[in-house]
Amino acid sequence: MAGETLGFIGTGRMGGPMAGRLLDAGYSLIVYDAQSEATRPLVARGARVAASPADVASHAEIVLTSLPTPDIVKTVALGSDGIVGGDRARIMIDLSTTGPGAAKQVAEGLKSRSVTLVDAPVSGGIKGAVNGTLAVMVSCPQATYETVQPILKNFGKLFYTGDKPGVAQTAKLANNLMAAAALVITSEAVAMGVKGGVNAKVLIDIINASSGRNSASEDKFPRSVLPGTFDFGFATGLSYKDVRLCVDEAEAMGVPMVCGAVVRQMLAITNAKYGASSDFTSIAKVVEEWAGVQMRG
Repeated sequence: MAGETLGFIGTGRMGGPMAGRLLDAGYSLIVYDAQSEATRPLVARGARVAASPADVASHAEIVLTSLPTPDIVKTVALGSDGIVGGDRARIMIDLSTTGPGAAKQVAEGLKSRSVTLVDAPVSGGIKGAVNGTLAVMVSCPQATYETVQPILKNFGKLFYTGDKPGVAQTAKLANNLMAAAALVITSEAVAMGVKGGVNAKVLIDIINASSGRNSASEDKFPRSVLPGTFDFGFATGLSYKDVRLCVDEAEAMGVPMVCGAVVRQMLAITNAKYGASSDFTSIAKVVEEWAGVQMRG
């Protein structure tokens, strides 16, 4: 499939590196982003710019999207100038985190143009997007999965979750809830340790050698909290969106989200205090302020 022209819509912090990996693999790209400057690094490498999502879908049979919110995904897919307005696309691969409800709406809306949705949210951050080490959760018909596997393998490890739209989204929301929860509880534990006289780095080393280790203690704290940079690469607003979606979907299923609701509130506070564009490791700054400590080392 190398050499085939693919469409890519949404070439920002996550989409840009993923699109770049497709160029590395030998695919030709036609790209679109509402912020035109986001496409420039790809254009410099030979990608062509489209005028709209519909234009992308008129030049490529397979269109990938990496977008920040469910509403934007629905507009790009189903809007008046969206993918459904193209005359060539037959598969839409959505790498965004939208929640299962939005995925089902998009899949249903695409049917009128005989376009199949591949629900393929990713996890692993900007570093994973650059290095091709993302976890890619996929739900779509089996035959479609066989078609898109060679493309998606450029992004990381694939996990086929089933043939119904939204199943992969459910898996992604579960993961993102746990990632945020780990950051909240690790912030509280380390703040307590520091206030009690334990050096923050020493405590993180202890946690990582013990039963409390988690993704925040192993990665986010050493990279972004202990140095005080708070620059892990995932926006507070996006994490808040993901956790809200998770809690809402779970409650609609009849699954209680007691801890999840607390994590949502912590993200709401962080979002209000530091802004949606802040890094979600700023959760630790909220806890620092409340505890009257700094977790550095």
